[in-house]
Amino acid sequence: MNRCQKACASLLVKALPDFLKCQPLNFKGTEGVVGLTQWFEKMESVYSISNCTVACQVKFATCTLQGNALTWWNSHVKTTTPEAAHAMPWRTLKKMMTDKYCPRGEIKKLEFEMWNLKVKGNDVVTYSQRFQELALMCDRMFPEEIDQVEKYVGGLPDTIHGSVMATKPKTMQDAIEFATELMDKKINTWAERQADNKRKSDDTARNNQSQQPNKRQNTGRAYAAGNGDRKPYGGPKPHLCPNVIITMSPCAPNASKCKPNCH
Repeated sequence: MNRCQKACASLLVKALPDFLKCQPLNFKGTEGVVGLTQWFEKMESVYSISNCTVACQVKFATCTLQGNALTWWNSHVKTTTPEAAHAMPWRTLKKMMTDKYCPRGEIKKLEFEMWNLKVKGNDVVTYSQRFQELALMCDRMFPEEIDQVEKYVGGLPDTIHGSVMATKPKTMQDAIEFATELMDKKINTWAERQADNKRKSDDTARNNQSQQPNKRQNTGRAYAAGNGDRKPYGGPKPHLCPNVIITMSPCAPNASKCKPNCH
């Protein structure tokens, strides 16, 4: 073993414990499309956290294979050499495992879902997560990352679609971050308006309630005033006997000056 090989081996020994400390997922080959997608995601996350070098990615990833998946990998190694097998790019390993553990019919279903994927309501977070999961399994749909970005932006709701397009995002990370931030602002603004309208409605209701007792008091006063200030009778006066007018007493039965209807 030459000096360069010794240095690489030493680096590998030091890097592997850091990789394993990040608790990468194991893969047996029986988890289906969803399980494989989660294994891809977790592995890429561990690469980033553990500072795993590109040269070690496939070597470390295949250390987590178990059961049928491990048997499949060992068979592949026998067709070449361990050095050549471990030297392949991570993207190549992903494609090989996708072809092996994701039936063509399942991939077609995922591609159909991807083409029709759109944000439901205002839930950009769920849309973004599902988009990324599908993108991992539908590599052939997007030769370049900008193709993914265009499809992602196309599935956003009209309320933020134009604003996200105006920023011209170049990467998926930029598009997702901007869309999520913009939708959060829209939702917060809507919530604030709703709260403000509720406060105004509550204030109006309280003002109406506070004015009702005053109306009842004013009504009572008006009723009392009406009973005390009676106007004099303005209609025709009844016909009275002259005797009654003078004496304020009924006239005698034989009063000659009384009119016939006086009694």
